[in-house]
Amino acid sequence: MQTSPPTPANEPLATSSQQPTTKKQLGLALSGGGARGIAHLGVLAALEELQLPVACLAGVSSGGIVGALYAAGLPPREVLRLLRALSLIRITRVALSSYGLLRMDAVGTLLEQYLGIGCTFEQLRLPLTLVATDLLAGTSVRFSSGPLIPPLLASAAVPILYRPVEYQGRQLVDGGLLNNLPVEALAENASPELRLVGVHCNPPNPAAQVANFRALVERTFNLAIGSNTVQSRQLCHLLLEPPALRQYRTMSFRRAPELFDIGYQYTLEQAGALENLLR
Repeated sequence: MQTSPPTPANEPLATSSQQPTTKKQLGLALSGGGARGIAHLGVLAALEELQLPVACLAGVSSGGIVGALYAAGLPPREVLRLLRALSLIRITRVALSSYGLLRMDAVGTLLEQYLGIGCTFEQLRLPLTLVATDLLAGTSVRFSSGPLIPPLLASAAVPILYRPVEYQGRQLVDGGLLNNLPVEALAENASPELRLVGVHCNPPNPAAQVANFRALVERTFNLAIGSNTVQSRQLCHLLLEPPALRQYRTMSFRRAPELFDIGYQYTLEQAGALENLLR
């Protein structure tokens, strides 16, 4: 009777319960950028169409809002529809304060309408990290657990335009002030299978014209937040930065469909690079 040769000592025994190879997934860091952040919705819509798995998100300012709504399960095109139906008058309220021109109250009420009153990070379908700036300490602060709305408002509270958000004993403002591409929030303690993709919606525009005070303020902010992304870019396995966004202003909310389409088309063009990350 023939018998099978013994298994060499240096070879593992084959079993039917061997673990399958862990699949690689994407971790997305979504930058701030005002209306240009609508391009994040197009990016997410394209990733879904390409069937590329997103494991977690980190966001700041408009990127944080998009990330929170997506992590809560709202489809990108549905969020676009909601934005198009939104009146800016509805979400802006004069603060009558020396700390800022507008209040975040109406924005918070609106977010609660879609995310739920008392919503928490733990209730989201995807892990999310939000980044805000501690105005007094001069440091970045991360939030990934507990109540969702206060950190979300804080992350988007543009200094001077909005009053700081008081939360956990801090005066918090827009996270993009110090860190407009929070890749390191994903990089720390990330598994080897996680591929870090930065989505930056503030591409440099050398041809920008500064013809009035509004343009001067916007240009100053763009240069400042652009410079604080240098180290974050180096942590990315891939950076998505649609160059067409440089033609749009921070407050170009009326051009939401165009901004969405820019993010969508650009991501489809990068399909090969994205798929290579997951191989």
